[in-house]
Amino acid sequence: MENKEYSIGTILRLKKKHPCGGYDWVVTRLGADIKIKCLTCDRSILIPRITLNKRIKKIVTDGE
Repeated sequence: MENKEYSIGTILRLKKKHPCGGYDWVVTRLGADIKIKCLTCDRSILIPRITLNKRIKKIVTDGE
């Protein structure tokens, strides 16, 4: 399994689109579970790090 490095503010592109039609998410909280927010509709979800690592297609931009 590949370890992906991201920080708060990192924009991620996931493999599947959100029901609103958006693919891009921003990381808002880190830990064992990671909170990400959809950039299209502002919906936030809390997802386990392992699950998120499988769903990431591309890291668009790195956070500060």
